[in-house]
Amino acid sequence: MISPLAANVAAAHLGFGIGWIAWIVIGGLAGWVASKIMDTDAQQGLLLNIVVGIVGALLGGFLLSLFDVGTYGFGWVLTFITALVGACILLFLVRLVTGRR
Repeated sequence: MISPLAANVAAAHLGFGIGWIAWIVIGGLAGWVASKIMDTDAQQGLLLNIVVGIVGALLGGFLLSLFDVGTYGFGWVLTFITALVGACILLFLVRLVTGRR
């Protein structure tokens, strides 16, 4: 279950500031870079990169909210870094569960 603070952080990111199209672009870039870092690029296409990046951004935002840190005041750079780190964590967890390299 997502904490109310994480939901507020996600709502702030998704509803204000950079907008939905920018989230898709940042998610796609973060997912693609994360797939390169985690060496899963050959297994993923563009759509999966976007999904991994957006879910990774939500995961990263949730993790930052646990420490009462928000990215919405710092623009797209910290949002991208949050999405990238979250996407790498997500790909790592998927690798642990599935046992794939």
